[in-house]
Amino acid sequence: MKGVALSAPANFNSYTKINNSQFKQPTFIIPTNQFRFSSRNHPSKTYPLLSVSVKQSKSTETPVTQKPDSPPLVVVGSANADIYVEIDRLPKEGETISAKNGQTLAGGKGANQAACGGRLSYPTYFVGQVGEDANGKLITEALKGGGVRLDYLKNVTGAPTGHAVVMLQSDGQNSIIIVGGANMNCWPERLSDEDLEVVRNGGAILLQREIPDSVNIQVAKAARSAGVPVILDAGGMDAPIPQELLDFVDILSPNETELGRLTGMPTESFEQISQAVAKCHKLGVKQALVKLGEKGSALFVEGEKPITQPIIRAERVLDTTGAGDTFTASFAVALVEGKSREQCLRFAAAAASLCVQVKGAIPSMPDRNSVLNLLQSVQSFSY
Repeated sequence: MKGVALSAPANFNSYTKINNSQFKQPTFIIPTNQFRFSSRNHPSKTYPLLSVSVKQSKSTETPVTQKPDSPPLVVVGSANADIYVEIDRLPKEGETISAKNGQTLAGGKGANQAACGGRLSYPTYFVGQVGEDANGKLITEALKGGGVRLDYLKNVTGAPTGHAVVMLQSDGQNSIIIVGGANMNCWPERLSDEDLEVVRNGGAILLQREIPDSVNIQVAKAARSAGVPVILDAGGMDAPIPQELLDFVDILSPNETELGRLTGMPTESFEQISQAVAKCHKLGVKQALVKLGEKGSALFVEGEKPITQPIIRAERVLDTTGAGDTFTASFAVALVEGKSREQCLRFAAAAASLCVQVKGAIPSMPDRNSVLNLLQSVQSFSY
């Protein structure tokens, strides 16, 4: 896994070291606008939403917090204990090398995305499974600490907590090996009405491919029946996505490598990426949010011109693990809050830029104020 999907305003050309402490606290302002999402073959659903206005000068507006009745972000997916080993390079076949350091941190694509939503101060539920072991406790405590609601996190006795070996190289790039554990085992054949009810009441659903497709399909169908948008992160198992799942996905979010693997097409250039996305459209996916690493990101909506965004450069890159999850989850938060597509991309870009500057997946998730401060500083330097 490599690359970071980051973005910045189109007119931003000067990259300067940012000192967040020099900027004033951002102000949140309640607007009168609403966000309406229309899913295929189902009536649209309208939510009252909070938008963000960041001002450099003093404001007479009174800061407010997120409305408690905001439709939550619901993340259904994996939770792993990530075993980090820091190395200078990957070992060759048959070779043994020594790591400079090693530690175990909470991670997994589902848990990462839920933690991101929680850290961004948006109501976020996590639906997943961990084993009754030390790694399960590690993940539970990390998610609690991030403000994630764990009413639907289950402890199972028939499998250990999922874990992953993350080989982190000195340039911040990584290679990952996943052991599914409770993420891939012990799920009920049919999810309970209680689990599906939180899905139907959500503002947006985030799925990944580190849990069984059968679980994702049930969740996506329940969401569609309630008019709740579904975002599927294509990261995870190296296998075709079932058409039955794609039929209920509103936004597919692959990186360029995953897009190439899923379509069997080259993705070296933007033209090739556009052609690969066109194949996704033919499969029924109306929107594709593609993470392009150092080239930024792009949102493809069928029948419309793609929206592209360059990266917001990080002061330093320590670890790209979790950057894609941060990007996707931040985009989802901004979307359900009613921001425009362009604003969603910029918000996600800023969050991912902050993420890569900290080691670990969940520990690197930025808080909302840090993201807003970075966006404010980028805007101020673009004038």
